[in-house]
Amino acid sequence: MRKSLRSRSGSGGRSGDRGPARNGRGRRSRAGTAAATVTLLAVTGLLTGCGVFGGSSSDKEAERSAPSARPPLWNRAPASVAAVGDSITRGFDACVVLADCPEVSWSTGTDSKVRSLALRLLGAPAAKERSWNHAATGAKMSDLPGQLAQAAQNKPELVTIMVGANDACQDTAKQMTPVADFRKSFEASMRQLRAGAPKAQVYVSSVPDLKRLWSTGRGNPLGRQIWKLGICATMLGDSQNMSKLAQDRRNMVYERVVAYNNVLKDVCAKDPRCRYDGGAVFDFRFTGDQLSHWDWFHPSKDGQSRLAEIAYRNVTAVKPPV
Repeated sequence: MRKSLRSRSGSGGRSGDRGPARNGRGRRSRAGTAAATVTLLAVTGLLTGCGVFGGSSSDKEAERSAPSARPPLWNRAPASVAAVGDSITRGFDACVVLADCPEVSWSTGTDSKVRSLALRLLGAPAAKERSWNHAATGAKMSDLPGQLAQAAQNKPELVTIMVGANDACQDTAKQMTPVADFRKSFEASMRQLRAGAPKAQVYVSSVPDLKRLWSTGRGNPLGRQIWKLGICATMLGDSQNMSKLAQDRRNMVYERVVAYNNVLKDVCAKDPRCRYDGGAVFDFRFTGDQLSHWDWFHPSKDGQSRLAEIAYRNVTAVKPPV
């Protein structure tokens, strides 16, 4: 390249005389262009650093890594609890025969031996002031909208739901609540709650395995006599009959309870502030000590305490149960 330039500048003629001048202008032009480019890049860098063009890559990375200011939808330490449901949440037959005993309720009871969910979350003084039990013995899913309307008036931070056993416990299998009706009532219940308490958290317990309760209690002679009075006839009626017809009836009840629990899971999953227990109560194996010694069907104080343990574990877990 250098040889070519010397040859051209040292040769005679007009074209050689013009060569150096042309090269000088070219160098000046290139130098001017380079200077302008440097200036433009410098200005662009300053503007970018000031955020005019969206900020530097490091700034954007910092924004992406910054924690969100939005609070989590599930509060693991709610400050108040309202309970809805059926006889289990009312502590039926846990203290005296054929009577409610809400002080031993797994959800809102005040008995120190049971240590209800409310006691574990709030402590004894606060649990008495900031927990409410709207459950009713004999209640079915169709009764839940009214109960939740009452619960919403308390403005609770957490609502517990345990209902569905009475929908399966009927005089005959044909009288069990259809699954579609069960779903319709539960959806209506959630709408009712959201109308009055849009930010309340909801903990939904699965329906207990009634067939397992039958299997546990049928070995007790007193329990078998009590069952003849008509307690959950679809499952407990004629408890010692092991014919195919009787077993088919019990299996039908079992499958209906499974279907109810699937509804509870599905409907709850559609609400970001609802947590289903993952089938924990359904899977729990109640022993004779955990069943009422008056009817061998409802939970005893020990059984209520076990339900409270399950609820507390699931409510305070970082992630919902699978």
